[in-house]
Amino acid sequence: MELIKKQTELNGNTFNYLEGGDPSALPIVALHSLGNSATSWVHVAAGLEGDYRFIALDQRGHGESVRTDTYSFEEMREDLLLFVDELDLERFILLGHSMGGTVSYLFSQQYHSRLEKLIVVDTPPPFPDEPKEIPPEPAETLPFDWKALQSIMEQLNSPNPSWWGKLSAIITPTLIIGGSSSNIPQDKLREVSELIPDCKMVTVDGAGHHVHHDKLPEFLTILNNYLE
Repeated sequence: MELIKKQTELNGNTFNYLEGGDPSALPIVALHSLGNSATSWVHVAAGLEGDYRFIALDQRGHGESVRTDTYSFEEMREDLLLFVDELDLERFILLGHSMGGTVSYLFSQQYHSRLEKLIVVDTPPPFPDEPKEIPPEPAETLPFDWKALQSIMEQLNSPNPSWWGKLSAIITPTLIIGGSSSNIPQDKLREVSELIPDCKMVTVDGAGHHVHHDKLPEFLTILNNYLE
């Protein structure tokens, strides 16, 4: 399916997104990782089987969406709510990778009545770990706001414990897709899958953190089978 670039206004801020497929079909809303954009889902959308309306959002500070003064997972969660309300998406499938996966967990905890299914790619909610050093801002122009990286990494270093505490309240049927060669601890993904009541986990052999780029055919097989 071909994705077309569109824009919308949310609380006076411009957000960019890509959309394709059957406008009357069940929507899939996709959220990208830190430093990426909606374009990271183009090949996934092209490989979908069945009829869907595929919508990939540039989250705040990324792609062609608004740069703001503040960034947090919670703000991105509320951006998503405004976005699906603006598009009149009453029920949809939510697909999130890495940063987008954390936003998806938080959205599922707060607004589960809006979701048909939840699919998270290679990320658990942030958990206490060795503090990650925030790198200095590079001199070259970036395709995302550096403040977004700084703020998100600060949340990764000081995670809200309720993000894990509320996992058992997610009642949405959930699929977690991990990569066997990822830097993300796969035992943490397994722990999440055991805390969410209706959850399945699949690990893609040889895939790193960017599972849907590293092993696209295998990823699409898993995704299409689950969506059936």
